Formats: sequence, C-alpha cells, structure tokens
Amino acid sequence: MATIDDAVRTDATRPRSRFRGGLVTIATVAALLAAMGLTVLGLGAADNAVASYDASSWLWSAARSELARVNGVTARVDTRVEVPAARRHPMQVTQTDRLLILRDLNTGQVSSLDLATLQITATTRTTPGLGVNVALHEDAAFVVDAVQGVVRQLDPRSLAPVGEPVRYPPGITGGSFDGEGRLWIAVPSEGTVSAITAATLPSAPASAAPAGAGLSPKQVETYDVAEASHELVVSTLDDGVAVLDRTAGTLVRVQRGEVRRTPLPMTAPGALPIRTSGPVVPVTVADERKVHAVGAGGEVRAFTVPGTGDRLSPAVAWANRFYCADEATGTVYSFDANGQLVDTIRGKTTGPLELEVRENHLFINAPDTSTARVVNDKHQMREVDKYANDVLGGDPPPAPPPPPPPKKPKVGKPSAPRSVTAAAGNAQARVSWRPAAANGAQIIRYVVEGAGQRHEVGANQRAVEIKGLTNGETYRFSVHAVNAKGAGPARTSNPVIPTAAVPDPPASVTAQERPDGTVLVRWPAANGQGNTIAKYVVTATSAGANAPAGESRKTELVVPAGELEYGTQYAFTVVSVNDKGAGSAASPVSNTVVPYAAPGQPAGLRASTVANQPGTVAVQWSPAEANGRPVTKYLVDVGGRSSEVTDTRTTVSGLGNGQNVTVKVKAVNEAGPGPEATATARTVAEPRVTVTGSSATATAATVTFTVDAGGGQASCSLSTSGEPAKTGPCSSITMSGLAPGTKYTFTVTASNAAGEGTATRAQTTDALYGIATCNNGPDGDQRTYCNKDVDGRNGNEIFSVTRQDNDRQVGWAKPGTRLKAYCKKSGDHVDSWIYNNQKASTWWVQVEYSGKNYIPWAWLNLEGGDNINVLPTC
Repeated sequence: MATIDDAVRTDATRPRSRFRGGLVTIATVAALLAAMGLTVLGLGAADNAVASYDASSWLWSAARSELARVNGVTARVDTRVEVPAARRHPMQVTQTDRLLILRDLNTGQVSSLDLATLQITATTRTTPGLGVNVALHEDAAFVVDAVQGVVRQLDPRSLAPVGEPVRYPPGITGGSFDGEGRLWIAVPSEGTVSAITAATLPSAPASAAPAGAGLSPKQVETYDVAEASHELVVSTLDDGVAVLDRTAGTLVRVQRGEVRRTPLPMTAPGALPIRTSGPVVPVTVADERKVHAVGAGGEVRAFTVPGTGDRLSPAVAWANRFYCADEATGTVYSFDANGQLVDTIRGKTTGPLELEVRENHLFINAPDTSTARVVNDKHQMREVDKYANDVLGGDPPPAPPPPPPPKKPKVGKPSAPRSVTAAAGNAQARVSWRPAAANGAQIIRYVVEGAGQRHEVGANQRAVEIKGLTNGETYRFSVHAVNAKGAGPARTSNPVIPTAAVPDPPASVTAQERPDGTVLVRWPAANGQGNTIAKYVVTATSAGANAPAGESRKTELVVPAGELEYGTQYAFTVVSVNDKGAGSAASPVSNTVVPYAAPGQPAGLRASTVANQPGTVAVQWSPAEANGRPVTKYLVDVGGRSSEVTDTRTTVSGLGNGQNVTVKVKAVNEAGPGPEATATARTVAEPRVTVTGSSATATAATVTFTVDAGGGQASCSLSTSGEPAKTGPCSSITMSGLAPGTKYTFTVTASNAAGEGTATRAQTTDALYGIATCNNGPDGDQRTYCNKDVDGRNGNEIFSVTRQDNDRQVGWAKPGTRLKAYCKKSGDHVDSWIYNNQKASTWWVQVEYSGKNYIPWAWLNLEGGDNINVLPTC
C-alpha cells in the first residue's frame, strides 16, 4: 500500500519567481484555531463518510471549495467533501491513507482531516501565502518555515508541536519526504542539504511531551552540494534527494552517503518536481521548453516540449515516461524514456495543473475546473468528473426537468415466434407458441395459418384451437407476428394428424402459488382411451392473455420462479396428449393464483450518526419491491441489535459510544425475508480534548485546545479549584478573577451526548507588585513621619490585620519598596496625605511581607495602572 512517500506533486500555485519550489514564509505554528467543520455535501454529517481506499487520491476543486476522492482504478469520484470559506483559494493537499492535511494559501490555515471519519481533528494558523511547506509521512507532519529557517514537527492529528524545532539559517528550501521517511532541507546560504528524521510519537498526545522533553526530530545527515549562496531546488527520491544548483546549472544526487554531480547545458533556470519516482530525475527549463532527463549514472537525455511560452510545470517521471504540463493551454504532454512524444492530453481550459503519482496511478488535477484525469501504469488515461453527484457527499439533486422525449429505438419487423407446437385433437388441433421479439415496435397480433385457415389473435394470446379439420390428414401450421413495420417471418409447427381416438382431458386442475416464486399445477391422471398418455400441456391464462406454461410427463408441473409475473392473477388449463400425438380438449380451468416471492432488497439504505443522542444510529431506506405480496415489516439489525419496523426509517439506540456498526435491513412479506441491504455507521463518541497551550496575566489565564467532538455536538468549559467554571468556545477559554502569582491546575471539559472528555493544564498567573509610598502626615514632615529612627508611628506600616493596630504591626516598608500583591480586603478607612487624600480608602492589600500581611492601598501604588479592581477579594 503506497503512501505519500510515492507522491509526486507540482505546486499548483507556483508563480514565476525565484521561490519556484513551493517554499515561502511562516510566522508561527503554535496558535490553534477552532475546527473548520468540513461538511459532506448534501448530508451534513461527516460521520457518514467511509474510510480511505487504496488507489485513491483526494483532489482539490477551488471553484467548488471542496475535495473529491478519486478512485484510481475506476476513475470515479466516490466521496465529495466541502471545505467552508475556501472558494477560489489555492490549497496545498498532503495525504496518507489515514490522514489528510490541508493548507489554505489565502488564509494560512492548516487543518488535519481524519479520513476514517471525515472530521477535522485540529487546525493551526500559519502566515498566508506561498512558502509554508507542509509535509506528511505516516504519523509525522512537518511545517517548514523557509524564511525563518525553522522546521517544526507536529502531531498530525492534533497539530500540536512535537519537541524542539530544527533550526537552520533563514532562507531554506525543500521540505518533502523521500521513500525512506527522511525530510530533506536545502540551505542555499551554506550550499548544503540535510535530512531530518521525525520523532516517534508516544501513545499519549504530543502535547503531553513539551519542548525539551527529549522527544524531538533530529537532523541526521548533512552534505555539501554547492557553493554557498547558490540557488538550490530540491526533489526527493525513492532513497535520497536530488538538488538542482540553478546557479551552476548542475544536478546533484545524494544517495546512500554518495554525492554525484551532473553538469547540465542549461541557458535558463530549471525546476524540479517536489518528488521524483524512479531513477531518472527530470529537470524542466521552462524558458527553453526543454526537459533534461538525468539518469542515476549521470547520463543526460534532453527533449523539447511542443508549443510556445514558458508556463511549463516541472515534468514528472512516471512508469518510464515523463509528463509535462503546459498551463497556458491546459495540455499535458507525455514522452517515452527516449524523449519521444507519445501522447498529448488536451485540457478543456487553461490554468493550474497538479500532477501527483500516488497509489500506482498518476493523478492530473485542474483545481479550477470540474475535470481531473487518471493515468495507470500502462499509461491508459481516463477522465474524471470531480462534481459527480451520485456519490457520498454529492450535491442534493435539483428538481428534475421534464423528461426528454424517449429516443426512438431502431424499429424493425418482429422476429419469428419461438417454439411453435401443435397437438392434434378430434377434427381439430391446438397450436401454441412462445413470444416473438418485438424489435422496437409492440407486437399487434399473431397470425396462425394452415389447413386453409387464417386466424389472427391478440399479442397476448399464444394458444389457439384450429377446428374443422379432417381426421387422418396431416397438417402443419405457421405462426408469424405483426407490428407497425409489418409481418415478421413465420415459424412452422410440427406435423399433426387429427383423430377421433383422443384421450380425455384431466377432470380437474388445481394451482398453488408457493413462497419461492414458483407455481405448482396439479391434476389427476387422464383416461387415455386405449392409448398411453405421453404428456400434459399446461396453458396459463391471465387477464386478456393465455400462453403455454410448460409440459410435463407427470400429473403436475412446477412453473419456474419468474416465469409468471409476480402480483398478477393466473389460472391454468391442461390438455392430455397420447403417444400418437393426439390431444384432448382443454380441462376445466383451475383456481386462480397470484405468484409471489420474497421481497427485493431495500433500496438506498443510509445509516448516519445521531449527533445529540448517545449510542444511537438513524437508518432510512426506500421501499423494497413487494414481489406479489405486501411488505409487512422490515428486519433491522444494527450492530447486533435487532428490531422490526413497518416504516422505512428507524432510530436504534443502546449501542456503545464511538462504536462502528454494520447496519442490515431486510424486507419481509408472506414469502419471508428478502435479501439484505447493508451500510455502516458510527455512534457518537466521547469527546477527546487536546490542550495545545496556555498563557496568563496577573489575574486571568487562557487555555487553548482542540476538541474531537466524536461526531456529536460538543460544549466546552474551563474549571479550577475554588473558582466557578467558565464556558466558552471549544478552542480557547479565558478565566478571570484569579489571584496573582498563583499556580492553578485548569481542567478543560468537553461534553456531548456520549459523555465528557477532559484534559488538564498547569498555569501560574503573573505576580502583581506595588511600590510602597511614604505617607507623609498631615503636617507633611517626612523627616519625622517616614523615618524609622523617630519614635512613633511610621509612614508605611504593615499589619497582620486590616486596621492600624499597633499591637498587630509586623513592620514597615521603606518608601520605594516593591511588594508582591495577592488580593484586596476591606478594612478601616486610611488617609493618603501624599496624594492629597485622593487614595483615601477602606481597601487593604495583602502583600508578601513576613508572610502574607496587609498594607493600606492608600500607601501602595499597584503597577500597571494602580487599579485596585484587578485584585481579587481575599
């Protein structure tokens, strides 16, 4: 099973600039946002999605702001998913069989999509625009900040940073995985290329391993590939990396520790695909419209791309061919290993073209149009309609237009009837036949000719008595059908000789319809009148029609299932035929029966998560074909829980939370249950919370987090001991009214119908300080009032209580002393002479002085605005 390691992508948003490798600037990857909320089009519940299949790839449609999963084998879309607020945005898409990471170049938002549930598990913000490179390999994701030279690993599900980033000088390039799982980065300022291996994630969320905890990606290899400050472009290989030194016109291949250089005769800068599959690296020089194919041994074969202009995407190697896209014309040219043009794939419009080798197929996507193409390893190309509506997530069908007039089929004369047989009677014969093919025009009648007679019978009458014959003479009869085009060819019966020595007909006939769709016709043995009864011929009669039902040598006939129309009334007559070929008159008609069988399979079965109920799945379907008897009930099995319903929808509860269930539905009528229809669904799971960061001021703390709502509708709150819980959005909640300089343990709780999920985060509020001020007495004599050496009360006295009690004085603070403040408490009124009594107040501030004691706010200037209200009440 291939993964993104096998992918070759071109940058669909690439401008003609010196950064034509797909790398630009990122500011930060730390701030996580609320989930984008992808919606399965027309259904709304992401849980209705199915897991990713092999040989498929998700392709972006900018005009529709949606992703389409294209099956490479069938070249059909099986699921469409809408991405809100991204219409006409260029989008980078990286994927494995389990995960998909999107980066919106217009907004910079990065989102992780779980392909099993089609739910966003996390988002993070990066700097908008070209240059942030997002890479994905198995359980490792990286964001490459080319301008800052920062390569940071993320947990691909939570997008939380993993350990310490790998830092390079600014202005790096590259950032994709080779087939061995190494991320390659080029450093033009040093003329080097290096490989990074990802840290193995633990079973706990990545956020549980903070930076510096020993869980970090590592730079494992570094090679000199060019002179310092040469312009470098990177393409990863199945094992190693190719670096194009655009300044020197040299391709450098680094594999298994060996560095091999190949000079190229280029007169303009070249370009590489992000990923190269196979041993030959194509270097595309757009200005020359040339591709230089560089082999593993350094051999070079150059070929020219037809057309004019310089809007060529980097050529992609695939299955011993090269595919090069001309975005100016929407054309993809295919060349064989010798550089000979072997195919031209013409697009319907111009614009960006994305080429990706994935799951043993080449996917060619035009993100601005509804069209994509898939090329298999035999280079057979098929077109894909990305907007297909007969799939999961397709657009709701519009009101159907009036049906077009039916196409007139090719009309011809009918064919000859089948199985024309005759049975002789006493001066008569009975002729029967099977239907003729209508050939585009309904049969109007059948014509029976013979014995000088002509009989015209209706199209539903396929048995007729020919009377007035002479016993002992031989007769043959022909039958032909007539439609609007005229008479068809005739078919002649077997010869018959009427005779008086005919057997008696059966005295009675009974019929019984059976649950397996067959009809059992029985009669007593007839009197052969001296001859042996050789067979019995049974005719079925329905409203306005009669036709042969079959022959039997016994005294019963089983009409096979499906031979007669279910739900239609039939009766039967029987003719005895002796060993001389003479037939009796018809028997009395039997009782009437209505053939029936078990009902058909329920159509359009859909099972979906019920978001607001635990352990519950909603199921609905279209009625099954009744097949001759009313459907009395439906048998529904959801995850082993069985029920019977008479409607075509039901809701089944009592299942486990987060349980994947198989849904089976059978229709039941008198014949029993019919074939089952199956679907899958998932019940709501308890939310999963991943804390991604926190910050604090002196009196408030903010915790940021992501929530996997488990298919339900989550509500979130933040709590800590001694404080009322605070509700807020399921991305970030701020709790205020906290004590400064205090360590808190916060609990994030996400709740949905299935239960709760929690995560904790420790955060200490910033300390708040105040400056002790000298409280000059009413006389303003600072020498006496603020001097410790003078007897009597001093200016900045500190007490163990909130009043000026000399017995409870614990000391005094020299003017200008910086004191840590904790909280405020009401006490005795205190004047503040130094402020002309403007701070006279009953508030006292608990400060750190010989433990926790009190100073009047009138004597303390709180930093940051001297606002007493920022302090909580003690």
